[in-house]
Amino acid sequence: MVTLIEDDAVVLFQGDSVTDAGRGREDDGNLGTGYAMMTAAWFSALYPEKQARFINRGVSGDRVKDLQRRWREDCLDLKPTWVSILIGINDCWRRYDSNDPTSVGDFEAAYRDILRRVKETLNARIILCEPFVLPVPEDREKWREDLNPKIDVVRRLAREFGALFVPLDGLFAQVSTLRHPGFWAPDGVHPSPAGHALIAKAWLQTVKAM
Repeated sequence: MVTLIEDDAVVLFQGDSVTDAGRGREDDGNLGTGYAMMTAAWFSALYPEKQARFINRGVSGDRVKDLQRRWREDCLDLKPTWVSILIGINDCWRRYDSNDPTSVGDFEAAYRDILRRVKETLNARIILCEPFVLPVPEDREKWREDLNPKIDVVRRLAREFGALFVPLDGLFAQVSTLRHPGFWAPDGVHPSPAGHALIAKAWLQTVKAM
């Protein structure tokens, strides 16, 4: 199998706490304990000759407007050749825990802006990961009315910008027929180690690395 990742690639992971996963703030070599670290570790073990470099700039609690605000420093200035984004669950969550919703229109406008800046400034390849939620606890189920339209936005933007797409919401729904949803994400949002490994595997398959 020939991976899409080129020699000497610089791969940037961006997003919220699912991506952050305790990453180091002073050391780019510390990718945290989640899917970003697992993805980089597996890729580097499978393709050491590629000498790819991986950077994690996920920030816990971020919404898409927060990515937009820090996009120059935490994306464009790093000059990645690949930009992987997983964002959206906090744009949904804040509606329910803080009465601070993000409209679908605002979500789409901010997301489109950061993708446009990637294309215009870097011409980097883009990977978009679906935001997801599992019904743990059961009240997460009502989040669907807010999250599903935002998932549709991410899918449309993937088509518009020619991005690779990782269908995480569907994937987590699929594996939840094999084990209880709480096995994959104990609070419905933050993955377990198995959940992070599932994301890493799907990401690597998307770039034809495994």
